[in-house]
Amino acid sequence: MSTRIKKPGSPMRKEPSQARSRATVEAIIEAGARVLGDRGWAGFTTNAVAVVAGISIGSLYQYFPDKLSLVEAIRRHHFDEVLAVMRRATAGELPLAESAEALVQGMIDAHNVNPELHRVLLDEAPGHDGSRLAHDAFLTEYHSHYRSFVAVHRNGHGGPANDVLAQLLSGAVEGVIHSAARKRALGSPELKQELIRMICSYLRSAD
Repeated sequence: MSTRIKKPGSPMRKEPSQARSRATVEAIIEAGARVLGDRGWAGFTTNAVAVVAGISIGSLYQYFPDKLSLVEAIRRHHFDEVLAVMRRATAGELPLAESAEALVQGMIDAHNVNPELHRVLLDEAPGHDGSRLAHDAFLTEYHSHYRSFVAVHRNGHGGPANDVLAQLLSGAVEGVIHSAARKRALGSPELKQELIRMICSYLRSAD
């Protein structure tokens, strides 16, 4: 089974290079997300993840030296999901209402796959040595998409800078989505519609 030397800051012991080994790593991360969401950090063990993934504990340890490194891989997978949402929402030049709906629905979808997992990642799971670097890289791209969103859709060019508007908008959306995930309210149609309306109203008045 071919592998690559791990990337700097990566939580993995080694990086998979062939389709079979990549599939194994994906299965481990998916199983880890399920176990972490179901049992919380206190009940999260590499043995439980190996059982759910259908592999030996030795196979898991080929890629992840401990449960902290596995949680970090789960966290980074979540970052990738959120960034994919942002890329879709800021691609092209859709009208504001359609772009806002794409953004909100994408964020809901990304957090609704396993709401308990997101709660555990936010409230319980500790960080890894490389967490800060990964989080900083995530935030850099994440906020760049919000700045693009604001630049395309804001009403006028007076008032606060795009960076300020992007920070305020991202904070508002994150707060609502994360709060709803904790309360298991992500399926609320009213919440979705009001969040879309808030985004539209805010940018239309930003002059």
